[in-house]
Amino acid sequence: MAGSCRDAGAEALERAHITAMKRVLSIATLYPNAHMPRFGTFVARQMEALAARGDWDVTLINPIGVPPLALGRYRALSKAAVSGDVGGVHVHRPRFTLLPKIGGPFNPAMIAKAVLPIARAMHRAQPFDLVDAQFFYPDGPAAARIATELGLPLSIKARGADISFWGHKPYAQSKMIAAAQQAAGLLSVSAALADDMAAIGLPRDKITMHYTGLDHALFRPIDRVDARRRLARDLSVELRDDERLIASVGALIPRKGQSFAIRALRALPDTHLVLVGMGSDRAGLEELAGELELQDRVHFLGSLDHAALPIVLSAAQALVLPSASEGLANAWVEALACGCPLVITDAGGAREVVTAPQAGRIVERDANAIAAGLREVLATDYAPQDVAAMAARFSWQNNAQALATYYDKLVG
Repeated sequence: MAGSCRDAGAEALERAHITAMKRVLSIATLYPNAHMPRFGTFVARQMEALAARGDWDVTLINPIGVPPLALGRYRALSKAAVSGDVGGVHVHRPRFTLLPKIGGPFNPAMIAKAVLPIARAMHRAQPFDLVDAQFFYPDGPAAARIATELGLPLSIKARGADISFWGHKPYAQSKMIAAAQQAAGLLSVSAALADDMAAIGLPRDKITMHYTGLDHALFRPIDRVDARRRLARDLSVELRDDERLIASVGALIPRKGQSFAIRALRALPDTHLVLVGMGSDRAGLEELAGELELQDRVHFLGSLDHAALPIVLSAAQALVLPSASEGLANAWVEALACGCPLVITDAGGAREVVTAPQAGRIVERDANAIAAGLREVLATDYAPQDVAAMAARFSWQNNAQALATYYDKLVG
């Protein structure tokens, strides 16, 4: 009997704690699923870290776009629309109607149509305190509609391409501005991105800085000799002792600029380049490497599990990412944490990350300038622990603390 009383008391306390917790409903098209487990992992880690604190109950709706006729990759994506609790976050994955190539103007309305019935039902059962969007377009305008319907304050986060790409399309920009005017607060992953947000008409006085996080238990320096041995064993990248290695981590798309890194390799004998990521540029990049007779020194590793990235980054002596635009790339911070200095372009929050020589170099988006920056970093050969210290301020705990403080201000 005494045990039963204690159990009942513990359950009552747990129910009281859950009732006392504030509740956020987050809308995120960028989120991992069974078909794309690496898609938007940084959003998942952020929301899981927030949920782990215990002061915010986190429900996330990850709308998955599927055309009326789901063929090819969309068939697998449709099957990945499965809901469940993941990492302490309640994840719901409704499908919305996607019109490939022409659906951009309609996606916010399609998402809101799919999400609203779920949001209303959950809000009736246990009210939310805040509606949140994890990407400015199409998530932001969709979340604005949902916040209006539920009568709740709205927050929207900008991450990079949502501003540099969607923010310059008139139909998206007008919807983004309207959502921003409605929002109680906006987040930006870097000060530079906040300036870009203001430049397209988003209210600068509503923007709060919110830097990315980092798993320091995973991303840390590994002995370079051991990392190179594992790179050869697990990923078939074999190097002589006198050969150097540089890495590039990011989607293989024109904006990331891997073609500049490949061209820079011509001026760096005895140096190999590993490319981590998938994307529409892969065939063209492979062709370029062949044309330049660099196919033996350029290695395409495809999409890697997060656990494999520290091996690549610890084996490399520099990370090169000649992006045309960024918010604040997670790959920058992850590389530094593994003792791998950066050679990157002056995009987004680059100057907020490269704050000392051991963090690397900021260069022009030009093959010769990239090669010169790489030569400097390779010649200096900074101690991995000194490089890793440049990422010490980034953590998921700090990220979650800042997010909780910001949310608390919005709900009063």
